[in-house]
Amino acid sequence: MQPPFQPPPADTPISEATPSAAETPNLPDTPASASADPETPFSDAALADASDADASGVLAPADAVVETPNADDDGTNPLGAMKHMTLAPPAPPSKKSKKKNSNSVWTRPASRKGKKKAKQPASSLAGGSGGGGGRLPRPSSGEDELVLTPAPRFAAERNDDAPDLPVLLSRVFKSDKVEVSDDRLTAGSTKGYRMVRATRGVASGAWYFEVKVLHLGSSGHTRLGWATNNADLHAPVGYDVFGFGYRDMDGTKVHKAWRAKYADQGYGEGDVLGFYIHLPDGELYEPKQPFLVHYKGLPFRAEAPKAAEQKTPDPVPGSEICYFKNGVCQGTAFVDIPGGRYYPAASMYTLPDQPNCEVRFNFGPNFEFFPEDFGGRSVPQPMSDVPYRPYELANEGPVENGTAEKTI
Repeated sequence: MQPPFQPPPADTPISEATPSAAETPNLPDTPASASADPETPFSDAALADASDADASGVLAPADAVVETPNADDDGTNPLGAMKHMTLAPPAPPSKKSKKKNSNSVWTRPASRKGKKKAKQPASSLAGGSGGGGGRLPRPSSGEDELVLTPAPRFAAERNDDAPDLPVLLSRVFKSDKVEVSDDRLTAGSTKGYRMVRATRGVASGAWYFEVKVLHLGSSGHTRLGWATNNADLHAPVGYDVFGFGYRDMDGTKVHKAWRAKYADQGYGEGDVLGFYIHLPDGELYEPKQPFLVHYKGLPFRAEAPKAAEQKTPDPVPGSEICYFKNGVCQGTAFVDIPGGRYYPAASMYTLPDQPNCEVRFNFGPNFEFFPEDFGGRSVPQPMSDVPYRPYELANEGPVENGTAEKTI
């Protein structure tokens, strides 16, 4: 005769086959118990990092409470503590699940065969009349199609410059955090290294302009130089491949966010910096300007698919950038720079509780420190001589619901 069943003592560990509540890990979204340390939000077990709170790796603490048989048991009942437990009857099946065409996710067919929308013809995506459903048409350009991308700033350039205006700082091509004076020659900022550039740029020839440092204060710094129209306006000059900067703190040069040794010393308040660029035959290396397409009252760039992918243009052989400090050349800073249209640019920085870090541009022709000797380099023209670039209608004619334009 077998002995009667004896319940295990309290210190006997429960079998792994029947985990207790103490062995069940807290999920990452489950708050800890009231007795838990507030710095361990996911379980009572300490974790090295919140990202370590994986359900498979959370262990119950050693002092976790273990459930024991009911105290009223005398040990003779083989079911022990489960003698007072009853099983709840299974829930009746939902009537909704038996209906046809029900919205229940459990009764929907897994296959969506036959519900796919037919592909639209290519003509509806290439400037045809079938461009419904809110899709933007692509203007036809013969064999190739053009990709449309929003270009509000590019189109606004037409209102930022005019034939009767001189070269000024742009009110459009600047960060919103940069303040421009009423005469559009002084720029200041307290919101970090943000950029502003001039209204006109150059793609070939030798050119020159000046910048005078008006105010730096105890925490102000500047990065000045040249940037193309692809440079990030919410970053300092020289942050990317499309900008070349000159730094005040130690006179270093900056390109692609890398600072390199350049001048023997930096510059400060009251100094006048000169900026020289030479792009021999640079017009051969300037990337083609995109068309402007007006569609439903909004401007878009119209470019070939490959041209829409931003990449570094080919370098201009013999090109050069050098900087001057109070009329003295600091040496060659960059050579063989990528082709493009380069604009005078500035970025300023100071702490928010300080007055604006300010610089003032002088595009010529009357410079304060025009160099007497360029060291055998081509004598530059002042940026004030850069002509206005008008817009003209494209030869292809208007696209549907809009007009295509291009720059010259």
